[in-house]
This record gives sequence, structure tokens and C-alpha cells, in this order.
Amino acid sequence: MYGLIIALFLFIIYGIIEYQQHQNNRKKIPEIIHVNGTRGKSSVTRLIAGGLRAGGIATIAKTTGSAPVIIFEDGNEIPIKRHFSPNIREQLKIIKFASRRNINTLVLECMAVRPEYQWETEHKMVRSSIGVITNSRPDHLDVMGPGLRNVTLSLCNSIPGRGQIFTSENKVLPLMQKQAKKHHSQLISVESETVSDSDMKGFKHVEHIENVALALKVCEKYGISRETALKGMYEAKPDVGATETFAVKHKGKTIFFVHSFAANDPESTLYIIDYVRKLHPHLESVAFVLSTREDRMFRSKQLVYMMKDLPYDELFLVGQQTAAIKNYSQKIGISNKVTDCGWVSGEKFLQKVMKMPAKEILLFGIGNIHGNGSILVNYFKERHGKHV
Repeated sequence: MYGLIIALFLFIIYGIIEYQQHQNNRKKIPEIIHVNGTRGKSSVTRLIAGGLRAGGIATIAKTTGSAPVIIFEDGNEIPIKRHFSPNIREQLKIIKFASRRNINTLVLECMAVRPEYQWETEHKMVRSSIGVITNSRPDHLDVMGPGLRNVTLSLCNSIPGRGQIFTSENKVLPLMQKQAKKHHSQLISVESETVSDSDMKGFKHVEHIENVALALKVCEKYGISRETALKGMYEAKPDVGATETFAVKHKGKTIFFVHSFAANDPESTLYIIDYVRKLHPHLESVAFVLSTREDRMFRSKQLVYMMKDLPYDELFLVGQQTAAIKNYSQKIGISNKVTDCGWVSGEKFLQKVMKMPAKEILLFGIGNIHGNGSILVNYFKERHGKHV
């Protein structure tokens, strides 16, 4: 019994010491920008960091998305190796690491999903100078749901106290403004119209105009000119989940594979589909490959349901739950255009696509980057511009 009491006492003492050490680490970083939202967190984190670097501000960034990385002051980056499942305590380690490098700003992507963890991350760990909420979409409804209002309230847990929060969200802006007021913070709404088509041409990958507008506004807050910030954003390395197109030639056909797996909600996916189709108006044959995961069944069903209203020639299912999603497609009446590939290699998948009659095919990868999705991305990326 006494041993248990002593152990408990030592645990409490350890917690107090750790908390105090973290507070000291946090004080050594003048500015922390905490980036939250449903979509685009990793991209916005990278864009902001790129703009600040170009403006001469010593900046470190950390992303959590498709591949978690630390981005250094010179733009170089290293992957974060995890031996266990992601845990918000990782943010403590990042703040400790950044505090030792004599930087001015840390741009930190929020890694919490559950509402209570989002609140704890911001108000107990990060205590950001500036908050960012990219947007609010109906995703992770099993944790943040059941609806868009609940998701928004969850994301608003990362609004800093008595600070500023930047967002490009407009559908639920009044609710966000109400939550910002509760935190005694100023909400700054950013319009995408501030960014021109000419501005967007500087990116070598598909970037969302809302993300760029949001990052530019944050950089403006730190006194970085628009031209300087854009230059830094153009030079910033895109996230591994950023949308790219890879062309592969095989037996007289050309497959234009669009890696858009990271845009895994209907609204973001439709944006990319519309954007890319405008870039390739001559490609009339359109197909999709949906990468499924057993822990993302709701997401897969959302995207399959989205297909009901889209013109396309074929939907290929790959990954862990293809049979279940094929059954769902039958229920909603689109199974005649659905091919179940199961877990498949890049070469075997290409053979499936080659059965389509068109000579040129625009093929969108949607759903999930992890799992079978990453296998297909790597396959097409390695063979981009080649005859295979």
C-alpha cells in the first residue's frame, strides 16, 4: 500500500516538473502559429513557413498529414519516425526541439482529432500566438460529429485565448465568430478572391487558392510583402499528399494519373476534379480509383455516393474493403461502372485500366493515401513520362 502511495506521489512530482519544463520551453519561442481545420492543414503549414522563411524570419514547421515531417529554417526536412500510434504528446517534443534552435516562429499543424484533445493541445501545450482554421467539412464524424456544426465547434477548440484566428471558411463563419468571441479573440476572414490566377501559376503542383490566400494573410500579419511571401511559397516543398499528375504510356495508350488521395472528402475532391479537367479539356475518358481502408468506411461511402452525379467511365476499387464498397455501390445503383480490384500492385492495376477502350485516360486517385493508395502513387510517380 505504501509503495503505491509513493509511486503515485512520484508520478505527480514528475508531472509537475515536466509541465514546468514545457512552460519554460514554450517561453523560448516568440511566436507559434497553430494550424487546424478539416482539409489543407499540411499545405497551409508549409505555405506559411515558406513565406516566413522568404521574409527572413527564422522558422521551423512541423506537419502531421500524409507524412509527418519537421521542416528546418532552410526549408530542408526530415521525417518524424513513430514507434507507436500518433499521440498529441508529440507536440511537447517538437516545442522542446524548436526551443533549442533560437528561432522566431514555429508553425505547428494540429494533430488532435477528438474535441477534448484539440482544446488540451492549444490551451495546455501550444498556447499559440496566431491560430488558423483552414475550413470545416463533415469528416471524422464518428469522433467530432454527428454534423458540420459539431465539427466546427470541435475545430474552434484550437482558437487561442485573447489572440487572432485566421480562416478561409465561409459556410459556418457566424458560428466560428461566436466561438472566437467566447475566447476573446479576433477572427479574420480571408477571401480567396485576393489571389489571382496569375499568382497560382507559380505552383508546380495543384494548390488550393483558399490555402494560398490564407497563408498570404498570415504572412502579411508578420510584415512579409505579398511578392516575397509568394516567392517563398513557390519554392516550398509540397506535402507528399499534394495533388500531382503523372503521365504513363503503355501499349499505345497514355494514362494521366492524378494523385488526389489526400483530398478525401467530397467537396475537396470535386474541387480538384473540376480544376484538373479544366487543365485537360481534351481528355474525354475519365476514370477513378478509390483506395479503401477498413477504418475509413464512412469516407469511402461518401465518395462513392458522390460518384452518382459525376460523368465517368469506370470506378476502380482497391484496398482493404473493396467487397463491402462494391456492395454499397450496388445499393445506390452505380455497380455497372465499378470494378473490384482488391489489394493490387501498380502493374496489375495498370492492366485493369488498359481494358478501357480510350487511347487517353484521365484517372483520378481518391480516398486514402495510406495503404494501397500509396502503392499506386509510387508506381505512377516512378514511371512518369516513360513507356512501360
